[in-house]
Amino acid sequence: MKAQQTARLELSEQEMRDYGYKVVDAIVAHHLNQHKEKPVAQASRAEMDSLLRENVPENATAVDDVFNTVMEKVMPYTNIMSHPKFYSFVPGPSNYVSAMADALATGFNVFSGGWAASPAAAELEIVTINWLLNLYGFPKKRGGGIFTSGGSMANLTALITARNIKCGDDFSKAVIYLSDQAHSSNIKAIRVMGFRKEQIRLIPTDMEFKFSINKLKNAINKDRLEGWKPFCLLASAGTTNTGTVDQLTELSEIAKKEDLWFHIDGAYGGAAILSKNGKQLLKGVEKADSLTVDPHKWFYQPYEMGCLLVRNHKWLSGTFTEVPEYLKDVEGNKSEINFYDHGIQLTRRFRALKFYMSVKTFGLKAFREAVQYNFDLCEKVESILRKSAKWEVVSPATLAVINFRYHPIDQDLSEEELDALNSKISERVVNSREAMLVTTVLNGQIVLRMCLINPRTTLADVEETIALCEKMAE
Repeated sequence: MKAQQTARLELSEQEMRDYGYKVVDAIVAHHLNQHKEKPVAQASRAEMDSLLRENVPENATAVDDVFNTVMEKVMPYTNIMSHPKFYSFVPGPSNYVSAMADALATGFNVFSGGWAASPAAAELEIVTINWLLNLYGFPKKRGGGIFTSGGSMANLTALITARNIKCGDDFSKAVIYLSDQAHSSNIKAIRVMGFRKEQIRLIPTDMEFKFSINKLKNAINKDRLEGWKPFCLLASAGTTNTGTVDQLTELSEIAKKEDLWFHIDGAYGGAAILSKNGKQLLKGVEKADSLTVDPHKWFYQPYEMGCLLVRNHKWLSGTFTEVPEYLKDVEGNKSEINFYDHGIQLTRRFRALKFYMSVKTFGLKAFREAVQYNFDLCEKVESILRKSAKWEVVSPATLAVINFRYHPIDQDLSEEELDALNSKISERVVNSREAMLVTTVLNGQIVLRMCLINPRTTLADVEETIALCEKMAE
Protein backbone atom coordinates (compact mmCIF):
# COMPACT_ATOMS: atom_id res chain seq x y z
CA MET A 1 0.00 0.00 0.00
CA LYS A 2 1.51 3.33 -1.07
CA ALA A 3 1.85 5.90 1.72
CA GLN A 4 0.08 9.23 1.37
CA GLN A 5 2.36 12.02 0.14
CA THR A 6 2.12 13.87 3.44
CA ALA A 7 2.95 10.68 5.34
CA ARG A 8 6.18 10.49 3.34
CA LEU A 9 6.92 14.08 4.42
CA GLU A 10 7.13 15.19 0.81
CA LEU A 11 5.83 17.99 -1.38
CA SER A 12 5.18 17.71 -5.07
CA GLU A 13 7.90 18.86 -7.47
CA GLN A 14 6.02 22.07 -8.26
CA GLU A 15 5.31 22.74 -4.59
CA MET A 16 9.00 22.32 -3.77
CA ARG A 17 10.04 24.73 -6.51
CA ASP A 18 7.44 27.33 -5.58
CA TYR A 19 8.33 27.04 -1.92
CA GLY A 20 12.05 27.32 -2.62
CA TYR A 21 11.56 30.43 -4.75
CA LYS A 22 9.55 32.01 -1.94
CA VAL A 23 12.27 31.30 0.59
CA VAL A 24 15.03 32.63 -1.67
CA ASP A 25 12.98 35.72 -2.52
CA ALA A 26 12.47 36.39 1.19
CA ILE A 27 16.20 36.05 1.93
CA VAL A 28 17.16 38.29 -0.99
CA ALA A 29 14.63 40.91 0.13
CA HIS A 30 16.08 40.74 3.64
CA HIS A 31 19.63 41.30 2.39
CA LEU A 32 18.55 44.17 0.14
CA ASN A 33 16.26 45.96 2.58
CA GLN A 34 17.43 45.19 6.13
CA HIS A 35 18.99 48.63 6.47
CA LYS A 36 15.48 50.10 6.12
CA GLU A 37 14.18 48.02 9.02
CA LYS A 38 14.63 48.60 12.74
CA PRO A 39 17.45 46.38 14.07
CA VAL A 40 15.92 45.79 17.50
CA ALA A 41 13.04 43.39 18.13
CA GLN A 42 11.03 43.74 21.33
CA ALA A 43 8.19 41.62 22.68
CA SER A 44 7.12 40.23 26.02
CA ARG A 45 6.54 36.54 26.69
CA ALA A 46 2.81 37.24 26.85
CA GLU A 47 2.90 38.96 23.45
CA MET A 48 4.82 36.09 21.87
CA ASP A 49 2.52 33.52 23.45
CA SER A 50 -0.48 35.32 21.97
CA LEU A 51 1.13 35.23 18.52
CA LEU A 52 2.56 31.75 18.42
CA ARG A 53 1.41 29.47 21.21
CA GLU A 54 -0.79 26.61 20.05
CA ASN A 55 -1.29 22.91 20.55
CA VAL A 56 0.63 20.58 18.28
CA PRO A 57 -1.28 20.40 14.99
CA GLU A 58 -2.55 16.91 14.25
CA ASN A 59 -3.44 17.62 10.65
CA ALA A 60 -1.58 19.24 7.76
CA THR A 61 -1.53 22.97 7.13
CA ALA A 62 -1.06 24.47 3.68
CA VAL A 63 2.65 25.04 3.10
CA ASP A 64 2.08 28.68 2.08
CA ASP A 65 0.13 29.35 5.26
CA VAL A 66 2.99 28.04 7.40
CA PHE A 67 5.48 30.14 5.46
CA ASN A 68 3.35 33.26 5.83
CA THR A 69 3.00 32.66 9.57
CA VAL A 70 6.77 32.54 9.95
CA MET A 71 7.32 35.65 7.84
CA GLU A 72 4.62 37.61 9.71
CA LYS A 73 5.00 36.35 13.28
CA VAL A 74 8.56 35.02 13.66
CA MET A 75 11.08 36.92 11.55
CA PRO A 76 9.84 40.41 12.55
CA TYR A 77 10.50 39.47 16.18
CA THR A 78 14.20 38.67 15.83
CA ASN A 79 17.03 41.17 16.14
CA ILE A 80 18.74 41.93 12.82
CA MET A 81 22.32 41.13 13.83
CA SER A 82 23.57 42.09 10.36
CA HIS A 83 21.90 45.53 10.43
CA PRO A 84 24.29 48.48 9.93
CA LYS A 85 23.16 49.96 13.26
CA PHE A 86 23.53 46.80 15.31
CA TYR A 87 26.61 47.72 17.35
CA SER A 88 26.34 45.59 20.49
CA PHE A 89 27.69 42.26 21.63
CA VAL A 90 29.44 41.02 18.48
CA PRO A 91 27.29 41.67 15.38
CA GLY A 92 26.90 38.94 12.76
CA PRO A 93 27.34 40.63 9.35
CA SER A 94 27.13 37.36 7.37
CA ASN A 95 26.96 37.25 3.57
CA TYR A 96 24.50 35.92 1.00
CA VAL A 97 26.78 33.35 -0.63
CA SER A 98 27.43 31.65 2.71
CA ALA A 99 23.71 31.69 3.51
CA MET A 100 23.01 29.86 0.27
CA ALA A 101 25.88 27.45 1.01
CA ASP A 102 24.20 26.64 4.31
CA ALA A 103 20.98 26.02 2.42
CA LEU A 104 22.81 23.59 0.12
CA ALA A 105 24.50 21.78 3.01
CA THR A 106 21.19 21.45 4.85
CA GLY A 107 19.16 20.67 1.74
CA PHE A 108 21.47 17.80 0.83
CA ASN A 109 21.59 16.85 4.54
CA VAL A 110 25.34 16.27 4.42
CA PHE A 111 26.81 14.37 7.36
CA SER A 112 30.24 15.88 7.98
CA GLY A 113 31.43 13.61 10.76
CA GLY A 114 33.36 10.92 8.94
CA TRP A 115 35.19 10.40 5.66
CA ALA A 116 33.07 7.43 4.60
CA ALA A 117 29.85 9.46 4.84
CA SER A 118 31.18 12.35 2.74
CA PRO A 119 34.76 12.37 1.43
CA ALA A 120 34.12 15.77 -0.20
CA ALA A 121 32.88 17.36 3.04
CA ALA A 122 35.89 16.03 4.94
CA GLU A 123 38.26 17.16 2.21
CA LEU A 124 36.79 20.67 2.13
CA GLU A 125 37.22 20.92 5.88
CA ILE A 126 40.85 19.85 5.50
CA VAL A 127 41.36 22.41 2.71
CA THR A 128 39.79 25.34 4.57
CA ILE A 129 41.46 24.44 7.88
CA ASN A 130 44.77 24.47 5.98
CA TRP A 131 43.93 27.95 4.66
CA LEU A 132 43.55 29.11 8.25
CA LEU A 133 46.65 27.27 9.50
CA ASN A 134 48.66 29.09 6.84
CA LEU A 135 47.06 32.42 7.68
CA TYR A 136 48.06 32.13 11.34
CA GLY A 137 51.52 30.67 10.79
CA PHE A 138 50.79 27.25 12.31
CA PRO A 139 52.85 24.21 11.18
CA LYS A 140 51.71 23.11 7.73
CA LYS A 141 52.44 19.40 8.07
CA ARG A 142 51.59 18.76 11.71
CA GLY A 143 48.95 21.41 12.31
CA GLY A 144 45.26 20.63 12.36
CA GLY A 145 41.89 21.86 13.48
CA ILE A 146 38.15 21.47 13.40
CA PHE A 147 35.09 23.62 12.75
CA THR A 148 32.70 23.87 15.68
CA SER A 149 29.35 25.46 16.46
CA GLY A 150 31.08 28.57 17.80
CA GLY A 151 33.81 29.93 20.07
CA SER A 152 32.33 28.35 23.19
CA MET A 153 32.65 24.84 21.75
CA ALA A 154 36.06 25.63 20.23
CA ASN A 155 37.39 26.83 23.60
CA LEU A 156 35.94 23.79 25.37
CA THR A 157 37.55 21.49 22.80
CA ALA A 158 40.90 23.25 23.23
CA LEU A 159 40.85 23.07 27.02
CA ILE A 160 39.85 19.39 27.08
CA THR A 161 42.77 18.71 24.73
CA ALA A 162 45.13 20.73 26.94
CA ARG A 163 44.00 18.84 30.03
CA ASN A 164 44.51 15.50 28.30
CA ILE A 165 48.00 16.37 27.04
CA LYS A 166 49.25 18.08 30.20
CA CYS A 167 47.41 16.25 32.99
CA GLY A 168 46.24 12.88 31.77
CA ASP A 169 43.50 11.41 33.96
CA ASP A 170 44.49 13.19 37.18
CA PHE A 171 43.70 16.89 37.13
CA SER A 172 42.73 17.32 40.77
CA LYS A 173 45.60 19.77 41.39
CA ALA A 174 45.67 21.34 37.93
CA VAL A 175 45.44 25.14 37.67
CA ILE A 176 44.51 27.32 34.69
CA TYR A 177 45.32 31.02 34.30
CA LEU A 178 43.26 33.62 32.42
CA SER A 179 42.66 37.35 32.77
CA ASP A 180 39.63 39.08 34.24
CA GLN A 181 38.78 40.20 30.68
CA ALA A 182 38.69 36.66 29.24
CA HIS A 183 35.40 35.66 27.67
CA SER A 184 32.84 34.03 29.95
CA SER A 185 32.66 30.97 27.69
CA ASN A 186 36.07 29.97 28.99
CA ILE A 187 34.90 29.95 32.60
CA LYS A 188 31.87 27.92 31.56
CA ALA A 189 34.11 25.47 29.69
CA ILE A 190 36.40 25.07 32.69
CA ARG A 191 33.45 24.36 34.98
CA VAL A 192 31.91 21.92 32.46
CA MET A 193 35.22 20.03 32.50
CA GLY A 194 34.86 19.44 36.22
CA PHE A 195 37.37 21.96 37.57
CA ARG A 196 36.61 23.53 40.94
CA LYS A 197 36.63 27.28 41.55
CA GLU A 198 39.91 27.04 43.46
CA GLN A 199 41.59 25.69 40.30
CA ILE A 200 40.81 28.82 38.29
CA ARG A 201 43.10 31.86 38.50
CA LEU A 202 41.58 35.11 37.22
CA ILE A 203 44.56 37.43 36.85
CA PRO A 204 43.80 41.17 37.06
CA THR A 205 44.50 43.28 33.97
CA ASP A 206 46.44 46.53 33.76
CA MET A 207 45.14 49.98 32.82
CA GLU A 208 45.05 48.91 29.15
CA PHE A 209 42.97 45.82 30.07
CA LYS A 210 45.87 43.48 29.25
CA PHE A 211 47.22 40.60 31.32
CA SER A 212 49.23 41.83 34.30
CA ILE A 213 52.45 39.93 33.60
CA ASN A 214 53.93 40.43 37.06
CA LYS A 215 50.78 39.22 38.80
CA LEU A 216 50.66 36.19 36.51
CA LYS A 217 54.25 35.23 37.35
CA ASN A 218 53.57 35.68 41.06
CA ALA A 219 50.47 33.49 40.86
CA ILE A 220 52.31 30.68 39.07
CA ASN A 221 55.17 30.69 41.58
CA LYS A 222 52.77 30.78 44.53
CA ASP A 223 50.77 27.87 43.15
CA ARG A 224 53.85 25.71 42.63
CA LEU A 225 54.99 26.40 46.19
CA GLU A 226 51.57 25.37 47.49
CA GLY A 227 51.58 22.08 45.59
CA TRP A 228 49.31 22.98 42.68
CA LYS A 229 50.07 21.95 39.08
CA PRO A 230 49.86 24.87 36.63
CA PHE A 231 48.94 23.40 33.24
CA CYS A 232 47.36 26.05 30.99
CA LEU A 233 47.66 29.74 30.21
CA LEU A 234 44.78 31.31 28.29
CA ALA A 235 45.30 34.63 26.50
CA SER A 236 42.83 36.81 24.61
CA ALA A 237 43.30 38.05 21.05
CA GLY A 238 40.55 40.63 21.06
CA THR A 239 38.53 40.79 24.27
CA THR A 240 34.81 41.30 23.84
CA ASN A 241 34.74 44.34 26.13
CA THR A 242 37.49 46.43 24.57
CA GLY A 243 39.04 44.50 21.66
CA THR A 244 42.29 44.34 23.64
CA VAL A 245 44.96 41.86 22.58
CA ASP A 246 47.12 40.44 25.36
CA GLN A 247 50.92 40.42 25.12
CA LEU A 248 50.96 37.23 23.07
CA THR A 249 54.71 36.90 22.52
CA GLU A 250 55.58 37.58 26.16
CA LEU A 251 52.88 35.23 27.41
CA SER A 252 54.07 32.50 25.03
CA GLU A 253 57.54 32.77 26.53
CA ILE A 254 56.13 32.39 30.04
CA ALA A 255 54.10 29.38 28.92
CA LYS A 256 57.17 27.75 27.38
CA LYS A 257 59.33 28.41 30.45
CA GLU A 258 56.67 27.12 32.85
CA ASP A 259 55.67 24.16 30.62
CA LEU A 260 52.09 25.42 30.25
CA TRP A 261 49.68 24.80 27.39
CA PHE A 262 49.27 28.15 25.63
CA HIS A 263 45.73 28.70 24.34
CA ILE A 264 44.69 31.91 22.61
CA ASP A 265 41.02 32.82 22.48
CA GLY A 266 40.78 34.79 19.26
CA ALA A 267 37.08 34.12 18.78
CA TYR A 268 36.43 37.82 18.36
CA GLY A 269 39.70 39.31 17.13
CA GLY A 270 41.38 36.45 15.27
CA ALA A 271 40.16 37.54 11.84
CA ALA A 272 41.88 40.91 12.34
CA ILE A 273 45.03 39.21 11.05
CA LEU A 274 43.65 39.86 7.55
CA SER A 275 44.52 43.56 7.87
CA LYS A 276 47.89 45.25 8.30
CA ASN A 277 46.78 46.79 11.58
CA GLY A 278 45.50 43.52 12.93
CA LYS A 279 48.51 41.47 11.86
CA GLN A 280 50.75 43.72 13.93
CA LEU A 281 48.44 43.55 16.95
CA LEU A 282 48.27 39.75 16.72
CA LYS A 283 52.03 39.28 16.60
CA GLY A 284 52.84 36.10 18.51
CA VAL A 285 49.58 34.30 17.67
CA GLU A 286 51.61 31.69 15.77
CA LYS A 287 53.21 30.59 19.06
CA ALA A 288 49.96 29.24 20.50
CA ASP A 289 49.44 25.52 21.10
CA SER A 290 45.79 26.10 20.25
CA LEU A 291 43.82 29.01 18.82
CA THR A 292 40.11 29.72 18.67
CA VAL A 293 38.71 31.87 15.86
CA ASP A 294 35.05 32.46 15.02
CA PRO A 295 34.32 32.72 11.29
CA HIS A 296 30.74 33.68 12.16
CA LYS A 297 32.06 36.94 13.57
CA TRP A 298 34.73 38.86 11.65
CA PHE A 299 35.04 36.37 8.79
CA TYR A 300 31.46 37.36 7.94
CA GLN A 301 29.92 33.86 8.05
CA PRO A 302 26.38 32.99 9.20
CA TYR A 303 25.87 31.35 12.58
CA GLU A 304 27.00 28.68 13.60
CA MET A 305 30.71 28.51 12.77
CA GLY A 306 33.61 28.50 15.18
CA CYS A 307 37.04 27.02 14.64
CA LEU A 308 39.84 25.50 16.69
CA LEU A 309 43.39 25.29 15.32
CA VAL A 310 46.19 23.27 16.97
CA ARG A 311 49.89 22.92 16.33
CA ASN A 312 49.64 19.13 16.12
CA HIS A 313 46.55 17.39 14.76
CA LYS A 314 47.45 14.24 16.73
CA TRP A 315 46.59 16.11 19.94
CA LEU A 316 42.95 16.19 18.83
CA SER A 317 42.72 12.61 17.60
CA GLY A 318 44.58 11.41 20.68
CA THR A 319 42.06 13.15 22.91
CA PHE A 320 38.74 12.44 21.20
CA THR A 321 39.03 9.19 19.23
CA GLU A 322 36.55 6.52 20.28
CA VAL A 323 35.83 3.55 18.01
CA PRO A 324 32.63 1.71 18.93
CA GLU A 325 31.74 -1.49 17.08
CA TYR A 326 29.32 0.24 14.69
CA LEU A 327 32.08 2.57 13.38
CA LYS A 328 34.90 0.06 12.97
CA ASP A 329 34.10 -0.55 9.29
CA VAL A 330 34.32 3.15 8.35
CA GLU A 331 37.56 4.19 10.02
CA GLY A 332 39.48 4.33 6.73
CA ASN A 333 43.23 4.96 6.47
CA LYS A 334 45.22 7.58 8.37
CA SER A 335 45.02 10.17 5.59
CA GLU A 336 41.21 10.02 5.55
CA ILE A 337 40.30 12.24 8.48
CA ASN A 338 37.16 11.50 10.46
CA PHE A 339 36.40 14.80 12.15
CA TYR A 340 34.29 13.10 14.79
CA ASP A 341 37.69 11.87 16.07
CA HIS A 342 38.93 15.47 16.39
CA GLY A 343 36.21 16.91 18.58
CA ILE A 344 33.16 16.31 20.73
CA GLN A 345 30.42 15.95 18.11
CA LEU A 346 29.75 12.74 16.22
CA THR A 347 26.97 14.14 14.06
CA ARG A 348 28.23 17.35 12.46
CA ARG A 349 26.79 19.71 9.85
CA PHE A 350 28.82 20.68 6.77
CA ARG A 351 30.20 23.99 8.09
CA ALA A 352 33.22 24.16 5.81
CA LEU A 353 31.06 24.66 2.72
CA LYS A 354 29.97 28.22 3.49
CA PHE A 355 33.51 29.33 4.30
CA TYR A 356 34.83 27.67 1.14
CA MET A 357 32.16 29.06 -1.19
CA SER A 358 32.31 32.64 0.14
CA VAL A 359 36.12 32.87 0.05
CA LYS A 360 36.19 31.35 -3.44
CA THR A 361 33.44 33.71 -4.63
CA PHE A 362 34.75 36.99 -3.23
CA GLY A 363 38.45 36.20 -2.83
CA LEU A 364 40.45 36.69 0.35
CA LYS A 365 41.41 40.18 -0.82
CA ALA A 366 37.79 41.32 -0.40
CA PHE A 367 37.77 39.98 3.15
CA ARG A 368 41.03 41.80 3.87
CA GLU A 369 39.57 45.05 2.56
CA ALA A 370 36.41 44.58 4.64
CA VAL A 371 38.38 44.05 7.86
CA GLN A 372 40.61 47.06 7.12
CA TYR A 373 37.48 49.14 6.47
CA ASN A 374 36.22 48.19 9.93
CA PHE A 375 39.50 49.31 11.50
CA ASP A 376 39.41 52.63 9.66
CA LEU A 377 35.75 53.26 10.48
CA CYS A 378 36.29 52.74 14.19
CA GLU A 379 39.26 55.10 14.19
CA LYS A 380 37.19 57.77 12.42
CA VAL A 381 34.47 57.37 15.06
CA GLU A 382 37.06 57.82 17.81
CA SER A 383 38.27 61.03 16.13
CA ILE A 384 34.71 62.40 15.97
CA LEU A 385 34.06 61.61 19.63
CA ARG A 386 37.34 63.16 20.80
CA LYS A 387 36.54 66.42 18.97
CA SER A 388 33.15 66.66 20.64
CA ALA A 389 32.53 68.58 23.88
CA LYS A 390 29.88 66.03 24.83
CA TRP A 391 31.71 62.73 24.66
CA GLU A 392 34.59 61.06 26.49
CA VAL A 393 36.52 58.11 25.02
CA VAL A 394 37.09 55.57 27.80
CA SER A 395 38.77 52.85 25.73
CA PRO A 396 40.15 53.80 22.30
CA ALA A 397 39.41 52.13 18.98
CA THR A 398 40.95 48.65 19.21
CA LEU A 399 40.11 45.85 16.80
CA ALA A 400 37.00 47.81 15.74
CA VAL A 401 35.69 48.16 19.31
CA ILE A 402 35.39 51.52 21.05
CA ASN A 403 34.01 52.44 24.50
CA PHE A 404 32.80 55.94 25.29
CA ARG A 405 30.37 57.81 27.51
CA TYR A 406 28.30 60.94 27.44
CA HIS A 407 30.18 63.48 29.59
CA PRO A 408 29.55 67.09 28.56
CA ILE A 409 32.40 69.33 29.67
CA ASP A 410 29.97 72.12 30.61
CA GLN A 411 28.12 69.94 33.13
CA ASP A 412 29.49 69.14 36.59
CA LEU A 413 28.18 65.59 37.04
CA SER A 414 29.20 63.02 39.64
CA GLU A 415 30.23 59.50 38.66
CA GLU A 416 26.86 58.20 39.85
CA GLU A 417 25.04 60.76 37.70
CA LEU A 418 27.18 59.93 34.67
CA ASP A 419 26.50 56.20 35.11
CA ALA A 420 22.77 56.85 35.35
CA LEU A 421 22.82 59.17 32.33
CA ASN A 422 24.66 56.71 30.08
CA SER A 423 22.42 53.85 31.19
CA LYS A 424 19.42 56.02 30.33
CA ILE A 425 20.84 56.83 26.89
CA SER A 426 21.33 53.14 26.10
CA GLU A 427 17.88 52.20 27.34
CA ARG A 428 16.18 54.94 25.33
CA VAL A 429 18.13 54.16 22.15
CA VAL A 430 17.31 50.46 22.37
CA ASN A 431 13.64 51.18 23.16
CA SER A 432 13.48 53.42 20.10
CA ARG A 433 14.55 50.32 18.13
CA GLU A 434 16.62 52.58 15.86
CA ALA A 435 19.93 51.05 16.97
CA MET A 436 21.28 48.36 19.27
CA LEU A 437 23.76 50.06 21.59
CA VAL A 438 24.16 48.72 25.11
CA THR A 439 26.53 49.38 27.99
CA THR A 440 29.41 47.63 29.64
CA VAL A 441 31.52 48.46 32.71
CA LEU A 442 35.15 49.58 32.50
CA ASN A 443 37.15 50.78 35.51
CA GLY A 444 33.93 50.90 37.48
CA GLN A 445 32.27 53.23 34.96
CA ILE A 446 29.17 52.48 32.91
CA VAL A 447 30.08 53.16 29.29
CA LEU A 448 28.57 52.72 25.83
CA ARG A 449 30.28 50.04 23.75
CA MET A 450 30.29 50.02 19.96
CA CYS A 451 31.52 47.06 17.89
CA LEU A 452 32.02 48.03 14.25
CA ILE A 453 32.76 44.82 12.32
CA ASN A 454 29.92 45.17 9.82
CA PRO A 455 31.41 46.13 6.42
CA ARG A 456 28.07 47.65 5.46
CA THR A 457 27.97 50.08 8.40
CA THR A 458 28.79 53.59 7.17
CA LEU A 459 30.16 56.60 8.99
CA ALA A 460 26.78 58.23 8.40
CA ASP A 461 25.10 55.35 10.26
CA VAL A 462 27.32 55.96 13.27
CA GLU A 463 26.94 59.75 13.16
CA GLU A 464 23.15 59.36 13.10
CA THR A 465 23.37 57.05 16.13
CA ILE A 466 25.58 59.47 18.06
CA ALA A 467 23.12 62.26 17.31
CA LEU A 468 20.30 60.01 18.54
CA CYS A 469 22.25 59.35 21.75
CA GLU A 470 22.65 63.08 22.32
CA LYS A 471 18.92 63.58 21.82
CA MET A 472 18.18 60.77 24.28
CA ALA A 473 20.41 62.45 26.88
CA GLU A 474 18.14 65.50 27.06
